[in-house]
Amino acid sequence: MDTRKIEAIKGKALEEAAGAAGPKELEGVRVRYLGRRGRVTEIMAGIRDVPPEERREYGQAANALKQELSERIESRKAEFESSAATGAVEDPTRPGEWRGLGREHPISRITGRITDIFRTLGFTVATGPDIETVYHNFDALNTPADHPSRDEQDTFYLENGDLLRCHTSPVQVRYMEAHPPPVRIIAPGRCYRRDTPDATHSANFHQVEGLYVDRDVTLADLKGTIAYFARELMGDDVEIRFRPHFFPFTEPSVEVDFTCHMCRGSGCRVCKQSGWIEIMGAGMVDPNVFEAVGFAQYDVTGFAFGMGIERIAMIMYGIEDIRLLYENDVRFLAQF
Repeated sequence: MDTRKIEAIKGKALEEAAGAAGPKELEGVRVRYLGRRGRVTEIMAGIRDVPPEERREYGQAANALKQELSERIESRKAEFESSAATGAVEDPTRPGEWRGLGREHPISRITGRITDIFRTLGFTVATGPDIETVYHNFDALNTPADHPSRDEQDTFYLENGDLLRCHTSPVQVRYMEAHPPPVRIIAPGRCYRRDTPDATHSANFHQVEGLYVDRDVTLADLKGTIAYFARELMGDDVEIRFRPHFFPFTEPSVEVDFTCHMCRGSGCRVCKQSGWIEIMGAGMVDPNVFEAVGFAQYDVTGFAFGMGIERIAMIMYGIEDIRLLYENDVRFLAQF
């Protein structure tokens, strides 16, 4: 974070403190910025990632933010206490205080942003059921019978043999079964896996899958699409890299990394000094998948990709614990 961003945060924080309608709202501003997990605390901690030659300017800007905001909050607090001391009684006929509209949840915000980006590339949104068949969730996606993901310790099975989908890839299967090529869709939605909840895992999470099938689609098309998405989401200076990987439903398969949004590739604690953040899995659609959905009769190729929305939200907003996204704490959600 550079000093210009710190100045922008300072201006916004001072404005919120000045506009607080009462002690409770003012306390919310204090917690949001000066609390243990507030923006100012985050900025102060970020000085360790600043180049040595820029630390003095960064530190001065951070300290100025903290001092000016603290003084503004104390000044407003004194104003409220002075008003209360006069013993003024509110007019019971006055209209109620407008509390404003609620905030958009981080998951909804990221999902909407991703959807908007891919819509500019001609992708449409497809949806499917949360309760899936084994065929659509595994078999049609070329997942062998002995694959670990099919075990009961990893997947939520129902009494009738169906399951809670492990990913949104079954939407791709259902869409191809109902629509001939060309196909260009994204499929955002909930997914379910038997994970023990901790700071980075949840049994219920969200994904966005993408699929593009047409004549002469290549890995270069995949890279170009992901590069455009990365720049729109993270900024023009972001870079991407592909690493070989394996997924049953794509061949070849890759893991896709973006340069770290915090250090821009120089290395920091967020990216574990690597300069890269793992964002998604992708690859060219395996011919066996085309065979399963009836696309083998067409002379087409395609690529698919999938990413976790919670992971992107945690990276972009600096959220350290995924559970904060589901606890519905108004103090946390108000920050967004």
